[in-house]
Amino acid sequence: MSFGIKPLGTRVVMKRFEAEEKTQGGIILSGQAKEQPQMAEIVAAGPGTKDEKMELAAGDKVVFSKYAGTEIKYQGEEYIIMKQEDILAKVD
Repeated sequence: MSFGIKPLGTRVVMKRFEAEEKTQGGIILSGQAKEQPQMAEIVAAGPGTKDEKMELAAGDKVVFSKYAGTEIKYQGEEYIIMKQEDILAKVD
């Protein structure tokens, strides 16, 4: 799936999952109280390099480091571009 952003090397483009609207106890959170999730879905993945193979693909759900990556806005949507090494795990 090509949507206009093609990451280079071992970088990926991800779309963050939505923040929770309620706590487990049922309390509704205001916009400022919502914590940004550290989980996202890969939208596009680079080809890798000769030294590092790309282990991720579009559609993979991942957990990533809190302060990693660069947030961008493209065609009204928010995405994160980050290196594969800043992704901590794939989620089944």
